[in-house]
Amino acid sequence: MCGIVGYVGAQQASPLLLEGLTRLEHRGYDSAGVALLGRSGIKVAKRAGRVRDLADGMPKRSAAKVGIGHTRWATHGPANDVNAHPHTDAPAGGRVAVVHNGIIDNAAALRQRLTDEGVELVSDTDTEVLAHLVSRSGADTLEGKVGEALAQIEGTYGLAVLHADFGDRLVVARNGSPLLIGVGEREMYVASDLAAIVRHTTTIAHLDDGEIATVTATGFTTYGGDLRPVTRTAETIDIDPASYDAGEHDSFMHKEMLEQPTAAERVLRGRLNERFGTAHLGGLNMDARETRAIRRVKILGCGSAYYVGQLGASLVEELARIPADAEAASEFRYRDPVIEPDTLYVAVSQSGETIDTLLAVQEIRRKGGRVIGLVNVVGSAIARECDGGIYLHAGPEVAVASTKALTNMFLGFALLALQLGRVRDLSIADG
Repeated sequence: MCGIVGYVGAQQASPLLLEGLTRLEHRGYDSAGVALLGRSGIKVAKRAGRVRDLADGMPKRSAAKVGIGHTRWATHGPANDVNAHPHTDAPAGGRVAVVHNGIIDNAAALRQRLTDEGVELVSDTDTEVLAHLVSRSGADTLEGKVGEALAQIEGTYGLAVLHADFGDRLVVARNGSPLLIGVGEREMYVASDLAAIVRHTTTIAHLDDGEIATVTATGFTTYGGDLRPVTRTAETIDIDPASYDAGEHDSFMHKEMLEQPTAAERVLRGRLNERFGTAHLGGLNMDARETRAIRRVKILGCGSAYYVGQLGASLVEELARIPADAEAASEFRYRDPVIEPDTLYVAVSQSGETIDTLLAVQEIRRKGGRVIGLVNVVGSAIARECDGGIYLHAGPEVAVASTKALTNMFLGFALLALQLGRVRDLSIADG
């Protein structure tokens, strides 16, 4: 998965960007790059290979205090230096630089239009068209230029933009791809993953889909798709930055496997009522009457979350005696599903940002269904979209292969099944 990091403040941006990219390496990538905005304009360094290879080829000292960086998994075009991000509006001396996660569905049509207008495109990527669309906008502000560019694209994006004419800021936008803003002391960070910036700030603001934000050293302003300001506040997350380090372990996966017992204790703590043999899940936001009215449970997830959802469906049927099944979220949203008012939908995602699961949640909400989330990240997109939920409390899971989060998903389903069962017909004598 691609990664984004950005900085604007009083420090030299280059080492902070390289540090952030290094902390995103666990997600996998084939190339990396940075763009620095200083007095002489935008300077770009990018190449296929490792972040350390990029660092070796960069100037050792740069006074630039604004910059963006990216790690890329190739989707459009092979993994090479030219296709690596950031992309600019000119092969040399560009005034706009863009990093982008996601896929622009109408990129081919936009490339053809730009080519017909005389624009020279040098890469195979979909992202390059964004740099040219921003550059060609006639808007007076950078957020206006980005807004005009985004109005022309179809697809998903989390992106950050630099412009040589706006040297004290960067602009970010989100639609279907996670992006957050980190607040420091007269400095600001942006990232696609908290891991990239957690050593510098844990005060975070999450963008919602369709939002654009202008970020300067002293703060940020968020806009809706119509470029009208919207209120978006930052909150301090209770998390230990050291939890994003492997420490003495050979790998994050080994570390997180050993953390399963304490993670399991956290998800159960305060949620088991031993006196009455039931679970207490106040986060579901459902009273007893609403719970008894449930006639079916539908579980949605992708990958490991889908597989543990199958186990969850079995638990719900066994303990609560409610028909339940699991479906891949990536299939669910494409079949124009019938949303039943007496069905409880459960969205499962470690990150709370899984795009297919998020889109399934939005489909359910549009059609009037009730959906709860089993997620591990407080404030994530799925958590914000759902009617209620069960936080997994597994702590940061850095390894790609899920371990402690998967275990806590299963325990979360056990708690859900137990509470549904007790409210209905499951007696203490039955277990």
